[in-house]
Amino acid sequence: MSVVWQPTQEQIHNSRLYAFIELINKRFKLNLSSYPACYAWSVQEPEAFWALVAEFCEISFQTPFEAVLDQGEHMWEATWFPGATLNYAEHCLRFCDDRPALVYREEGDKRVSLSYREVNREVARVSDHLRQLGVKAGDRIVSYSPNWPENIIALLACSTIGAVWASCSPDFGVDAAYDRFSQITPTVLFTCDRTIYNRQQRDVLNKACKVIAKVPSIKHVIVFACDKNELTILPDERFEHFDALPLSTRDKPSFTYTPFDHPLYILFSSGTTGKPKCIVHGAGNVLLQHRKEHVLHCDLKRDDVFFYFTTCGWMMWNWQVTGLAEGATLLLYEGSPLMPRRRRLWQVADEEKVSIFGASAKYLATIEKAGIKPGKLFALEKLRLILSTGSPLLPKQFDYVYRDIKTDVCLGSISGGTDLVSCFALANPILPVYRGELQCRGLGLAVAVFDENGNAVTDTKGELVCTAPFPTQPIYFWNDDNKEKYINAYFSRFDNIWAHGDFAKITKHDGVVIYGRSDATLNAGGVRIGTAEIYRQVEKLDDILEALVIGQAHDGDTRLILFVVTHDEVTLDDALRQTIRQTIRNNASPRHVPAKIIEVPDLPRTQSGKIMELVVHRLVHDMPIDNLGAVANPESLVYFKNLDELSQ
Repeated sequence: MSVVWQPTQEQIHNSRLYAFIELINKRFKLNLSSYPACYAWSVQEPEAFWALVAEFCEISFQTPFEAVLDQGEHMWEATWFPGATLNYAEHCLRFCDDRPALVYREEGDKRVSLSYREVNREVARVSDHLRQLGVKAGDRIVSYSPNWPENIIALLACSTIGAVWASCSPDFGVDAAYDRFSQITPTVLFTCDRTIYNRQQRDVLNKACKVIAKVPSIKHVIVFACDKNELTILPDERFEHFDALPLSTRDKPSFTYTPFDHPLYILFSSGTTGKPKCIVHGAGNVLLQHRKEHVLHCDLKRDDVFFYFTTCGWMMWNWQVTGLAEGATLLLYEGSPLMPRRRRLWQVADEEKVSIFGASAKYLATIEKAGIKPGKLFALEKLRLILSTGSPLLPKQFDYVYRDIKTDVCLGSISGGTDLVSCFALANPILPVYRGELQCRGLGLAVAVFDENGNAVTDTKGELVCTAPFPTQPIYFWNDDNKEKYINAYFSRFDNIWAHGDFAKITKHDGVVIYGRSDATLNAGGVRIGTAEIYRQVEKLDDILEALVIGQAHDGDTRLILFVVTHDEVTLDDALRQTIRQTIRNNASPRHVPAKIIEVPDLPRTQSGKIMELVVHRLVHDMPIDNLGAVANPESLVYFKNLDELSQ
């Protein structure tokens, strides 16, 4: 692979990663002279490394830690910074001045800016009210809202108390939201009256009411207003307007200090069966890992404007929020990224002087196909880092960025996931960018690629793994006694080794190439989707006997392919396809809608009758079938080979 960008010596020496390496050398009397040397030290000396990260990134402990790492017998038993207490929100609100903290833009003309002083006051107001409602540390608070400033304020208010936050984007249907929220018995729901997407107003409150009716633990509902001059009439006494909450007498909120690994977030992911898994992440764990990634890998500084195009249902929203701890300005965007014109996000980025721009690989591919050339349209003078994740960024998209967006920019293709609410592979301000590659493995993360026999390999495609504990391993899954689901999700493939479920390669110059999912979990545009969520909707339809869904690598992303077996005398036609798509869209989300729906006479299954998604996934991708003997009806496999529809 060729080098497409190289930092200057001035850029290297002015980076915070360079200063961090100098601090390592001074503190430990070393002579680390390169990133690979620093990376090797960080995984060989994890306790020294993470303690220094906490110091360098100004992690403040209310109660000091007794140790950096209590290793435990198994990787999943590791405990970080035992004895320490802190508060996540306190770090995000450590600045209290007139510099902008949150700037909100949308597909229309609306612009809202809130200073750090105003955000502190708002968080104090909301947290005071939550306490009056009886919310305490450990209670669950959920949000069914768009990416508005109010949502970040609500999250921070929740965190000041030590309550646990979970969010779901309002483009998820009622069933999908219910499947998530019902498992964690929340007491408070934040939502909004309506939102705007693609120039159309969309009712959210009505959908939220349907969710509330199915989740009886929700006792209080706080509603954000799309138009503060036109407040919606609320259904009953459980509901109240966010803007009508009483003012606080304080300029800063009060903080409840909790253990380092006290739950901060519940994020939702899915395997191939059952409801979405509820992945619990600790407050200090998230703070430490995000600060490392922002400060050292993204070179985030206080004068940066930091933008990631995301909804509140994607982990990149949680990831961006921690940027407040650096005092940077977070740019939020809600609405279609292609309205009123396809260049919209770049117009906003130029107007707001964005220095770090993040989006999905799918978005970059979309605007490239549309012929958008942001570098020809806008100055983008402050832009120095473009981040991309959600799916592998193709080599031709690297060409697009440097040809049509900006030549002097670091293109950071990054990869991690909901499971760690952070990244295994990251950007790097002191390394070159190679076409088609992620720049590096993240500091402090013992990332490797294993072959089928569990041997580490280089320059060969295999399973992405992590061989040693890292801070943002989930602390547990909700309602998972004895961590059985947790251990099965990550540690069943290799003994005491985290298997991430991605195919990857570590290149000879220590970069990373990600090839996509290696299991049957779907990953559409960066959002992990369990197949059961789709089956739950399809099986409601009388004409469908059974179904099987896979993710197919297509045009640099993953598209969903749904195979269906219809009842006798029923033929899959365009009308039935439309019914299937509409049912999934209404009750799950637009991301769950398959790109193709194909009729087959039978589906492969085990002797016990379980549908074998992974077998079909491997067939479609022309990969060998390791467990062919487990297929009870091998004659069905012929229906999935060389399908003409899948080449279109």
